Amino acid sequence: MSRPTVEVADLLRTQGDRFVAENRSWLSYQQLKVLRAIQRCRTPALGGHLDHCSGCGHSAISFNSCRNRHCPKCQAQARQRWLACREHELLGLSYFHVVFTLPHELNSLCQRNPALLYNLLFRSVAETLLEVAADPQHLGAEIGFLAILHSWGQNLLLHPHIHCLVPVGGLSPDRSDWIRPKYRFFLPLGVLKKVFRGKFLEGLKRAYRRNKLSLGGATGPLKDPKAFRTLLQSLRRKNWVVYVKQAMAGPRPVLRYLGRYTHRVAISNHRLVSFDGEQVTFRWKDYARGNKQRLMTLSASEFLRRYVQHVLPHGFVRIRQFGFLSNRHRSTSIAVIRRLLASDTPSRESPPVTSCEARWQCPRCGHPMQISCRLTAREVYLLCERLDTS
Repeated sequence: MSRPTVEVADLLRTQGDRFVAENRSWLSYQQLKVLRAIQRCRTPALGGHLDHCSGCGHSAISFNSCRNRHCPKCQAQARQRWLACREHELLGLSYFHVVFTLPHELNSLCQRNPALLYNLLFRSVAETLLEVAADPQHLGAEIGFLAILHSWGQNLLLHPHIHCLVPVGGLSPDRSDWIRPKYRFFLPLGVLKKVFRGKFLEGLKRAYRRNKLSLGGATGPLKDPKAFRTLLQSLRRKNWVVYVKQAMAGPRPVLRYLGRYTHRVAISNHRLVSFDGEQVTFRWKDYARGNKQRLMTLSASEFLRRYVQHVLPHGFVRIRQFGFLSNRHRSTSIAVIRRLLASDTPSRESPPVTSCEARWQCPRCGHPMQISCRLTAREVYLLCERLDTS
């Protein structure tokens, strides 16, 4: 893939200091840390290493990356390893892509309480799928699924939702049989919507009753119990969005679609079109109007404001697996299911990538480049100065 014309780091190096100065009152430590990391990524500020070509002897300086999970340039190798592992675990079954979305009325609460509400979202989604599937009226089996949190829409506004990739069917309670679904769409959509809404609102009410919600700013009026009850009543009357679609082309395309953002957040550099120092233009897909590709232009300040909304709380896990795919049981369950499906033959998928070493070729002769020495930030600056003056 060609190098992008504009990067998020370019905006931060040009407008980042002004943005932070104007918005420091509400920016969290974690958000400031992420902005600083992206701004310094692959610059002399993080140090680097001197690379040497084994063929022609060409030398070059490479700057270190920030390795922050929010950075659009970092963790490409981690993403590839993750995809290889997940593809290696795929079963010889059809899969469904299920998306659970929070109503926009909860956006302000999510902004002030991201860890609490995103954990509640994960818990509500997991309990909904597992309980509905376990009901003998629907499937009567234990299912397993991968769940990934996305907090953004294509226009970078807050849009919390969870993508799930679910194999069709489940293990019987005694794990001796594979149970196939009774419904065309795997599990009844109407039931999923109602159970999901009920579980999330019950968890939200419990958090409010225990004074675990941070309320202030736009959410300040909710300190009044009557106002909070009114919000709950309006949300109970609302039809919550749950999207269910069979992965007709197989689970791999869905995995790769989700993989674009498993190890980065909100937007890739390749969607950025231009930046003139004040205004940034990027491509976005307008789902409300036939998935048309459109261009959106925002001030750098507004773009960065939207971007930092999606910085995750420190240590927050946004990729989780449940049911028979949970970490504790995954390898054993997959072996049992493959045996039940008479799929004991070795997987054709590529084995997981284990090497973390980036291999890149000499721009002059094409031979592998090797690291000859590692450099601190000061050493990089001094070496760059000597090269500039020579």
